[in-house]
Amino acid sequence: MGARKEPQVGEVTLDEARRKIVRISAVAALGVALALACLPLGVFPKLACALLHTGCPATEEPSGRLPQVTRLTPVQVAQSGRYVALGDSYSSGEGVYDSDQPPVNDGADRCHRSPGSYAPLVARTYRFARGTAFYACSGATTRQLLTGQWGHPPQITRVDAGAGLVTLSIGGNDAGFTEVLTGCIVKLPWSSACVDQEAAVDRRIGELEANMMTVLKELRVRAPNARVIVLGYPRPFPAQPTETVDNLSVADQRWLNAVTRRLNDAVKAVVAEFDRTIAAFGGPGSAEYIDAYEAFTGHEVGRPQPYLNGLNMDMEEMTVNARSYHPTGDGYRRFAELITRQIAQGPGRPMNNYHVTTP
Repeated sequence: MGARKEPQVGEVTLDEARRKIVRISAVAALGVALALACLPLGVFPKLACALLHTGCPATEEPSGRLPQVTRLTPVQVAQSGRYVALGDSYSSGEGVYDSDQPPVNDGADRCHRSPGSYAPLVARTYRFARGTAFYACSGATTRQLLTGQWGHPPQITRVDAGAGLVTLSIGGNDAGFTEVLTGCIVKLPWSSACVDQEAAVDRRIGELEANMMTVLKELRVRAPNARVIVLGYPRPFPAQPTETVDNLSVADQRWLNAVTRRLNDAVKAVVAEFDRTIAAFGGPGSAEYIDAYEAFTGHEVGRPQPYLNGLNMDMEEMTVNARSYHPTGDGYRRFAELITRQIAQGPGRPMNNYHVTTP
């Protein structure tokens, strides 16, 4: 007897064909009977599904769905990672620092980091997915952000890919503002020693622009998805001063106001240029600038309720105490308001940060 031939793939055996014909005939006959019985038309497809396995409704998720991509809001970007607060004395909390208070973290005593600064206030307003790192340091320049101070690691090393938000104030020490202010105060009342510093200040502000760009580039490399918010400096004296304050004549005060404006404009221009580049390439993250020049209007030095400390000077050593001309508690609370508002508003353009949901 010869071996029985097995059906090939795609072939239908005679028995299978007969069974299929019988099922089709049965369903057809039953369908006619149901129609004559005036039963609902929806019954026939159900029978076809049960007997022939055809026309059955899809009950499972279709295969091959693409991931869903959602553009994040500015707030979502900021909260998606760690909040890292860097910068100089205007960020560290110099104006409210108390050596008797418990240190915020390692190195806080040398850097004069205070819980009364704006950074801890911002950290209490928003919940950041990876917490907060506060490492601003009094006296910091743009260069020291990259190289370190007092033997501590550089502030920039506190930033990594886990950062969602970075804030900083920087540039005042590059411009030599402390030395400039001291030169304006420690002088003979009729001297022009204050405004005579103009050329040196302009030169230092000019050099600041390249250094500021270096800082932004380094932050971008370390935290390519983060929002970087740079806080400017407030005008220290009334826009139209009328009397001498701390041995500073009306002309001196106007000149110091103008220096603050030029410093802010230089930093603002660099930050704006950097953010335009990010946006042009459709990159994630941002570089944003907060213009704080008018933030203390009505509360400048010499006003009844100033947001800046006035002169605190050691007359024996003829030195100005570091707390002088730094924000008070009210001043830092005002800074916190500006930053929390900026976090909510964003850079004024759509963020290019996305969240991908895999089906």
